[in-house]
Amino acid sequence: MDLRKIKKLIDLLEDSNLAEIEIKEGEESVRLARTPRGAFVPAQPAPQYAAAAEPVMPMQSPVQAATGGARPAEPTGPALPDGHVVRSPMVGTFYASPAPDKPPFVTVGQAVNAGDTLAIVEAMKMFNPIEADVGGTVLAIVGESGQPVEFDQPLFVIG
Repeated sequence: MDLRKIKKLIDLLEDSNLAEIEIKEGEESVRLARTPRGAFVPAQPAPQYAAAAEPVMPMQSPVQAATGGARPAEPTGPALPDGHVVRSPMVGTFYASPAPDKPPFVTVGQAVNAGDTLAIVEAMKMFNPIEADVGGTVLAIVGESGQPVEFDQPLFVIG
């Protein structure tokens, strides 16, 4: 395959949002792949060592692993009322209503049942419903519509 064609393929890959491209011409084949900027690609696999008998650690969320197992500090601001805290299961954008011109899913003081939709979190162009896992009354809405939320961030308090 001509070197100019390969350079054009590299330019095409860089100008697009593709992560990988493969072209076959007869018996010749060229495969180009890129990693996201800032991603670490090891040059060779890490050596394998015989593991000593170590205690088995319970599984942790990424936040717990990064903080040594401790729960992340709550945002500074008003204290949450006593009750069941519904937390964000993912990083994304919090929306209190199904559309900007629609009323919110729930309001403070509203009774909810387990399984009722409280809000949605958009992550990677997917709208994920946040459902109440307990029944009760909405005591507080901590999330602000249209704002980013972190994994395990408090969104609602149900009492």
